[in-house]
Amino acid sequence: MRRIGVVLCALTLAFAVPAAPAGAAAPTKQPAKQPTVLRAAMDGSGVDTLNPFLAFFNGALETFGMVYPSLNSLDPSGAPGPYLATKWEPSADRLTWTFTIREGLKWSDGKPITAEDAAWTLNLIMTDAVAGTANGSLVSNFEKVTAEGPATLVIRTKAPQASVPYVSHPMSGIPIVPKHVWEPLAKNLKDVKNDVFPLVGYGPWTLTEYKQEQYAKFTANKEFVLGPPKFDNLVLQSFKSGDAAVAALRSGQIDYKAGVNPTQFKALQADPGIAAVRTVGNGWMGLEINHNARTRSGKKIGTGHPALGDPALRKAIALATDKQTLVTKVIDGVGRLGHGYLPPAWPQWFWTPAQPTPYDPAQANRVLDEAGYTKGADGVRTDPKSGRPLAFRFGIHSDDAADAAISGYVVGWMKEIGIKLTIQSLSMSALNSDLAKGDWDLLMDAWTTGPDPTYLLGIQSCGTLPKDDGTGGNTDSFFCDAAFDELFKKQLTTFDQAERAKVIAQMQEILYAANVNQIYYYADGLDVARKETVTGLTLGKPDADGVYPSQTAFWSYLNAAPATATTAARAEGSGNGMTWVAGGIALAVVLGGVLVWRRRAGGADRE
Repeated sequence: MRRIGVVLCALTLAFAVPAAPAGAAAPTKQPAKQPTVLRAAMDGSGVDTLNPFLAFFNGALETFGMVYPSLNSLDPSGAPGPYLATKWEPSADRLTWTFTIREGLKWSDGKPITAEDAAWTLNLIMTDAVAGTANGSLVSNFEKVTAEGPATLVIRTKAPQASVPYVSHPMSGIPIVPKHVWEPLAKNLKDVKNDVFPLVGYGPWTLTEYKQEQYAKFTANKEFVLGPPKFDNLVLQSFKSGDAAVAALRSGQIDYKAGVNPTQFKALQADPGIAAVRTVGNGWMGLEINHNARTRSGKKIGTGHPALGDPALRKAIALATDKQTLVTKVIDGVGRLGHGYLPPAWPQWFWTPAQPTPYDPAQANRVLDEAGYTKGADGVRTDPKSGRPLAFRFGIHSDDAADAAISGYVVGWMKEIGIKLTIQSLSMSALNSDLAKGDWDLLMDAWTTGPDPTYLLGIQSCGTLPKDDGTGGNTDSFFCDAAFDELFKKQLTTFDQAERAKVIAQMQEILYAANVNQIYYYADGLDVARKETVTGLTLGKPDADGVYPSQTAFWSYLNAAPATATTAARAEGSGNGMTWVAGGIALAVVLGGVLVWRRRAGGADRE
């Protein structure tokens, strides 16, 4: 209809304009080229904060990866590539890394980008607990970082570190920020919202507008060193639910949605106008157990049930959980059974136990009987130490259909072994606020990771526990184990990949035995796009089953291109139900014949 409208308008004008005098040339006027706009659904986790030192939701990390530079890029295979740095070399003793920084690049406000910006960013994270909230574990082995001239960055480590080229890369690494902007803010970093637009940065995109739980708007950096985006603008739209996002995709209001569920994917595969792509899983879905919430000094915090500190109880919970049913029923078999902490997208680190915990509720009951948890008349067991019933809060994300489906099964399974669960459906922000305080018993959670496992393993280290004042750290489940920490240090210093994999396997074995993080499954990525408007989003080649390598938003949005002339004609504020109003955005979604105006949205799953 949009194309027909353009044609009709042109015909109307042709008939309305008087004919030119004989022999005179008809006046011609070339229409102004309209900017192209790629419209996509924002990652379901949303943006927890625009402060890059504090954020760890995927929506925020994707944003930082697009608007702030990093020392390295990661090529589509996951290997370190050039970005701010053109080369990087370790010394003979592997304690010193020298990065050669590109010259001539400028921040979006015109100030030069130098090695000093990188040195300042990394040193702040190393020395300031607040600055290290999100990424402190990545630099825990750094001793000193200096800028030896505008084009030379030197990183000295306490011990040899194999992952240095992975420390600063888009999405899951450390973004480099402009020193001249952030230095005045560093004293009150925990209060910095970073909401003055356009953000001063350097990347393939510039963030020009942002409305919490509504949208983020970007303009392309046509001078980007790794190649300019093919679209002029990018809009990431928040949605209240995955169904609303899919409805918007079907109606043409957005062009792309990553991470649909299997039911949506199968339905969209049948649509000839939709490209549906399956990618290998780069994250996990699972259960977290508050076994011992405490600070770095050992001070107990929160309101977690004390019985959850008992390994026997956590073992029983694992034995009573039928993971295969979750794979079959919740994700329709589109994924793999979960065991280890690192996902199958990175086979070099993927681990499975020699003897996986079976689904065996009878054994779970025996374990609890032997540990002294007796059942009452109501069928609920009692903790012999505290005298409290095994009645736990079970936190799930209120806007995540998978959480809701999983929780229904888990509540039933736990009832069979004498555990009562009360579901608490919480928003993304509320759930994670409770997590940091230790005010929870069981939580549904999900994490994704890039090809280097340092960050994800690091959030299980003792160093990410909060300080007594509540600042610092990015703990996931208050896990802290001395043997795990020693192996964490060892894997950092192991350069041979096969040997490093063995160390990382030992770390995953410790996590698996602790049953604090019970990994249910690794869901494949399911991405969908409109063929008529966008192409180039998916990189790499599929395997024999048609499954593509794991994708990242950094490369997807950089390589995405308008598919047709129709896309090229789409201007901001034109067509496809997207209307820019008074600096905000109102999205019209038709559901069940009713026009619903979406103005707020929440996250679908964590990280």
